[in-house]
Amino acid sequence: MKKLMGFNFSGNRGILVTIAALALMVMVSACTGGKKEAANELDKIKQAGKIRIGVFADKHPFGYVDENGVFQGYDVYFAHRIAKDLLGDENAIDFVTVEPASRVEHLESDKVDIILANFTVTPARAEVVDFALPYMKVSLGVVSPTSAAITDVSQLQGKKLLIIKGTTAETYFTEKHPEIELVKFDQISEAFAALKDGRGDALSQDNTLLFAWAIQNPGFTAGIGSIGSLDTIAPAVRKGNKVLLDWLNNEISSQLGDTFFHDDYNATLLPVYGGSVDPESVVVERGVVK
Repeated sequence: MKKLMGFNFSGNRGILVTIAALALMVMVSACTGGKKEAANELDKIKQAGKIRIGVFADKHPFGYVDENGVFQGYDVYFAHRIAKDLLGDENAIDFVTVEPASRVEHLESDKVDIILANFTVTPARAEVVDFALPYMKVSLGVVSPTSAAITDVSQLQGKKLLIIKGTTAETYFTEKHPEIELVKFDQISEAFAALKDGRGDALSQDNTLLFAWAIQNPGFTAGIGSIGSLDTIAPAVRKGNKVLLDWLNNEISSQLGDTFFHDDYNATLLPVYGGSVDPESVVVERGVVK
């Protein structure tokens, strides 16, 4: 029992003990380093003095740039509160403009700390990013010219449906209705411009956006107000960023109170929707979907 595979354990016991000790030190160091790295996620933001938040620039009234070049909208209102509670200054934000298809990449490449860009929670997305508690409810809808209103999915056969890449509309119609011709765009504004120009017969997106767009664009109607499943929208962070995720969950569930997102709705969505939309069909408080 003194030799195994030609190695003399008896004569090299001291070396083996040293090697084992070094290996243990490396393992402990790696584990400690991982914990320090995770713990420093919030510290990095605080040291930088700003938090990087990905938002839309062309999705009125959720995330958009106004005539003065200032970011506005439902998501932006929330972003300012995050900055205030985390950094003590509601304007301590670097807003980073994202497109629907680039939201995951911005997190994975560490270009942003949080995505607040009407990000619908799906199982596929949850495999690559971490979602916090939801703050909004949503489903898909379809908008079309009032003169040729689409009120049922069956009417889309033989017609062109405009969608934005990287959205749940793209996934839904690709999987559930492959018979419908999809015309895809990278930007939300491009897709709506195409609908106005007659390059498509209808457009599918989040119903909350379509309700607002139809109100602001006479001659168009959200003929299909809800299709597919009821989903939620939530902040997203880089996969494994547990410290920031826990902070966000505590912010939503405990720190914001019972009416924050209703206040957000009243400030940003009510002026657009008026009385045409029930706030309870949109707003989620404390991360609890009712």
